[in-house]
Amino acid sequence: MGYKGQRKSLKRVNAPHNWYLGKLKGVYASRPSAGPHKLRECIPLNVLLQHRLKYALNRQESMKIVRDREGMIKVDGKVRRDPRFPLGQMDVISIEKTNENFRMMVDCKGRFLPHRIDAKEAGFKLCKVLKKTIGKNKIPYIVTHDGRTIRFPHPDIQINDCIKLNLADHTVMGIVKFQNNSIVMLTGGNNIGRIGTLQSLEKHPGSFEIAHVRDSTGQVFSTRLSNVIVIGDSKQPVISLPKGEGIRLTLMQERDTRLGAEAESNNESEDDE
Repeated sequence: MGYKGQRKSLKRVNAPHNWYLGKLKGVYASRPSAGPHKLRECIPLNVLLQHRLKYALNRQESMKIVRDREGMIKVDGKVRRDPRFPLGQMDVISIEKTNENFRMMVDCKGRFLPHRIDAKEAGFKLCKVLKKTIGKNKIPYIVTHDGRTIRFPHPDIQINDCIKLNLADHTVMGIVKFQNNSIVMLTGGNNIGRIGTLQSLEKHPGSFEIAHVRDSTGQVFSTRLSNVIVIGDSKQPVISLPKGEGIRLTLMQERDTRLGAEAESNNESEDDE
């Protein structure tokens, strides 16, 4: 007989490459639970604790951390005890025992990056508006990229905008408009993780709409509109940016940067002696 419903297992070689699991360290990987993010657009909570934050040496330790009676791990302000809970873009992870807060982002190589943030910034998250319509009994509502449904939204909120959601009372604190010269971040495609300002939008009826973006170094690139999330107005981003600030370096530039950092550290050690 075949499977009924969702498969319960996931082979390690079939896991998303941006989890960066070693193919020789086992046969199976943790399959994310059904939740607010798709399988290829999320990372399980126990993989984050074990392979990214290094808080656990193996899967059993990560499960003990998550399932602890005290509720050590909070995602978007809510205690989560499912070790396979899916974490996606802009999710806020709070660990009260260590007073640490992280925002899930991706770097320019497509790897999931838990970006460390302060307690003030951990009080909100950005949610991209994917759908705006009128439902039953003529009640207007919007649907965000993390599966939230918010009824009676402000009339200024449009599709592709981002709302600044207060995680304490789940109210909308503000709106980040999707318009030219807005600061955007790419969440998919060949330019994943890059950050720049929106230059223009090409509309192709019946096909994909293309967004053109320019980064702070002057490089111009384009991607599908579905891969773009706005993170700030023309002046500054609403959230703090990870190391590198979304600028992609070539292999030669990465090598020069690494050699420069090593030379600085060697000079400092010689000065200390």
